[in-house]
Order: sequence, then structure tokens, then C-alpha cells
Amino acid sequence: MNHSIPSVDHRVSVWCRKLYVLTIKEFLQLFRDIILMVFIVYAFTLDIYLAGSGVSLQLNQASTVVIDNDHSAASRELIHRFRPPYFHLDKEIASGRKGIAQLDKGDEMMVLDIPPRFQEKLLNGEQTTVQMQVDTTNTVLGLLATSYGENIVGRFGLEAGLSRAGLSSDVLNTAPNIVDAHRIWFNPNQQDSWFMSVTEMLTIISLFAILLPAAAMAREKEKGTVEQLLVSPLTPFQIMFPKVLAMTLVILAGTAVSLFGVLELIFHVPVQGSLALFFAVTTLYIFTSAGIGLFIATIARNLAQVGMLTILVFAPMIFLSGAWTPPEAMPVWMRFLMGLSPLHYFTDACLGILLKGAGMSIIWDSVAGIMVVGGAAFCLGLWRFTRQFD
Repeated sequence: MNHSIPSVDHRVSVWCRKLYVLTIKEFLQLFRDIILMVFIVYAFTLDIYLAGSGVSLQLNQASTVVIDNDHSAASRELIHRFRPPYFHLDKEIASGRKGIAQLDKGDEMMVLDIPPRFQEKLLNGEQTTVQMQVDTTNTVLGLLATSYGENIVGRFGLEAGLSRAGLSSDVLNTAPNIVDAHRIWFNPNQQDSWFMSVTEMLTIISLFAILLPAAAMAREKEKGTVEQLLVSPLTPFQIMFPKVLAMTLVILAGTAVSLFGVLELIFHVPVQGSLALFFAVTTLYIFTSAGIGLFIATIARNLAQVGMLTILVFAPMIFLSGAWTPPEAMPVWMRFLMGLSPLHYFTDACLGILLKGAGMSIIWDSVAGIMVVGGAAFCLGLWRFTRQFD
């Protein structure tokens, strides 16, 4: 009896057919999970919008109260310079103790304390001081309020000195001076929404790159369909790859919605680089990061454990990405750990592509980092995944 050996084309056709059918199965299982689908839609739309519009790192309408112990023309002139858009004068109070109490409660951000004989000392050429007490609970805004306040008071003091000498402020234009001219290349108007929305999109991509493959496998365990896969004529790779492929396509679709429907349409983020390169790097990152999700899936027994283990792994990735804290501000040992976070390389690459128009010749080291670190995570997850079928 002759048994014909299947040709290579036939085997490839069967393999592709299995891949197609299992990928469709993963899509159907995902779309039937209404709660997870709602979470995905929310994360790629409303969450990114809230991150871009609800977080500001610029000083705007900082609430300020004044203690004017002089009530002179000079003190009123100085107070008038603390005006919008940076400062908002709420009221005048009588004592410093009341101002400290309002700072402690968070009712006000700054207390401007003008001493007695303020105008008299300025006219006589004597030294005088102005006290600013700033609530630095938010260190970024507190530092900005202090810096802007120092510039206002310093400018006022300079103009008072010139006026006492019988000179106008125009003399500064003719005198030798040093001009500190800042040029901001990639975000000239310093729009916080550009950076915050892009960073949040990259964070959401990372979260689902880990969560969705792990959830797909945990769903098989909960419903008892793992046993069916074990007795089917499928290799562990044929079981795993459709899950990663289906979830990657879902994440890429969500990324496209975020990029074109939120970042460009609402926040007007200018995409300077190649979209093809951005989606290629994103696809590589999702595939490699899926290995972490596969590793989690081999440990977790249900979706609840998948969620908790994802948070346990994902939180350090965010803090070590460099998006929230610059590497230069971290201790040396934490900078070393940043090299182990694939999100660090992904953030550098995508910010370079989207905001700076960087090409492969510039971001090649970040892409190499994704391939090395993410590839190691993928191999680890694949190895652990195949072992559970032995």
C-alpha cells in the first residue's frame, strides 16, 4: 500500500489554514468578552484624551494672596504685576499666619508678603526684601511659580533702581547685555498635551501587549478548552502564535484610532516622521512584549491573577521607561535597570519618530534594544509556554 508524502506546498497550506482558523477563533473569543472590549475602547480613546487634556505641567492661574504692609504706590505696582495667565490674585489678607494656614490647606498656592516702608526704602536706595511663600506640594508648578515670581520682583527692582538714577528702562537696550535666547525645536509652544497624549498612548500599547495574550490563554484555562487544544493536532507554537497575532492586530487597530482620532484630530499633534516606520516599530514591540504576557499566562490560573501579575510587572516598566523621570535624575543603579525595560527603548523610538521626524538611522539603537530585550522576554515566554504542554 503506497502512502504518498504530502508536498511542501500542501503542508504550508495546511499550516496557514490552521493559523487562519485559530486567529479567527481568538478574535471571536475577544469580541465576546464585552467588559474587556469596553476597556480596550476606553483606553485607546477617552483615557488618552483625559491624559492629554487633564494634566498640565505649565503654570496657569496660580492662586495668590497678598500681605501688603506698606499700601504704597510701589507696593500696588508690584502686586499688579502678578497677573494672568500665570498668577491670579485672590485677595489681601492681614497676617502671615493666616497665609500659612491657607497654604497648608491647599486653598492658595502662593503668599506675597510686602514689608513696611517698602516704597520709602526703594526711594532712599536702601535694601529691601519681598517674601514669597509657595506651596510646593506639586514640585513642578511650585518651582515655576517661584521662578516666575523671582523674575517679576527682580525686574521691578531693576526698574526702580534705574528710575532713582533718572534713567528709563530703554537704557538697557543700548547697554551691553547677555541675551539668553531659548529655541525649542520639536514643541515650540510647549504644548503639554502633545507629550502627555503620546506618552499615554505608548503606555496603553505596552499594557495591552502584555495583558491581552495572557488573558487569551487564561480564558482557555477558565473555560476548560486547554484540554481540547492538547489533544488537537497542533504544536505549542501553532497554539500560541494565533493568540499573539490576533492581539497584535487589535492593538494596532487601537493605535491607529488613537493616533488619527485623538492625537491628530483633537490635540493636533504633528506627526513628523514616517507612519510606516512607527507602525513597524510598534508591531515589533508588541510581538516581543507578548512574551511577558505568555510567561504570566503560564503562572496565572484565571483572569484575576493575570490582571494582578500584569500590574506587578507593568508598574516597574513605566517607572523605568524614562517618560516620567529623566534618566539623568535617577541613581546609577536605576539607570542600569532602565536598560532592562523594553518600554524605555520603545518610548525613545516612538517619540523620535512622531515628534522629531527621526529615521531608522537615528533610532536604530532603540530598535536594537527592543529586539534584544524584548526578544529575550519573548523567548522566555515561549519556552515557558511550550513546557506546560509537555
